Amino acid sequence: MMPHVLTRSLDRSATVFLIVVAAVGVLIPLSNLLLPAGSMLQVPTYLVALFGKYVCYAILALAIDLIWGYCGILSLGHGAFFALGGYAMGMYLMRQIGSRGVYGNPILPDFMVFLNYPKLPWYWHGFDMFWFAALMVLLVPGLLAFCFGWLAFRSRVTGVYLSIITQAMTYALLLAFFRNDFGFGGNNGLTDFKDILGFNVQADGTRAALFLLSCLALIIAFLICRAVVTSKLGKVLIAVRDAESRTRFLGYRVESYKLFVFTLLLEEEGR
Repeated sequence: MMPHVLTRSLDRSATVFLIVVAAVGVLIPLSNLLLPAGSMLQVPTYLVALFGKYVCYAILALAIDLIWGYCGILSLGHGAFFALGGYAMGMYLMRQIGSRGVYGNPILPDFMVFLNYPKLPWYWHGFDMFWFAALMVLLVPGLLAFCFGWLAFRSRVTGVYLSIITQAMTYALLLAFFRNDFGFGGNNGLTDFKDILGFNVQADGTRAALFLLSCLALIIAFLICRAVVTSKLGKVLIAVRDAESRTRFLGYRVESYKLFVFTLLLEEEGR
């Protein structure tokens, strides 16, 4: 059933896009790892990391396109959800440093030792396990999106007012994360990552593998967006965007549709 839905949602341009992303995800790592340094076709390691960031931002663009372009929800707070997913994985990477940090503390990250933290904050527990961090990458942005969307859409906040609220939420999180006593590195953030699943994050092979996984995540996100857009749900979202009051008059629970797409895409964005 699911493969049929995904296949039906793909047109020629979508298929070409997926092929290009898949080819880039394979060819760039192979070029970096197999070709000798100095070759015209060899992609340097720093470019692999840079292209990986662009791929992550492409997932962000997909979320904005679906929420704003198809549902008419102009959110200026996407950076908050994007950052929460990144911070969840960053906390795992910080826990993996262990005693190899500057201060040699096996439990506390360097910035906590510098700031005289007596013990590890409770919300850092569990992030020494990859599966827990990966779960939090999905759960934390998704939960925040659900709570925020439920309160906003239930109150029928729309238009520029919703945009202002999402921007205010992002700024509030920015101020909180910049505080040293909040436990997230302050204005220096989380730095000096060393390992992920036992692999050196600075190694060429690790960066190539992460780039490939980022391309795979982009493909999955694109397929989810296409499945939503080409389904009956997508038609309702367009109706909500063009005539929300009429859509509600026809019997559709507009708030539920908005909440679903808002939570789904921001959870996907965090991933």
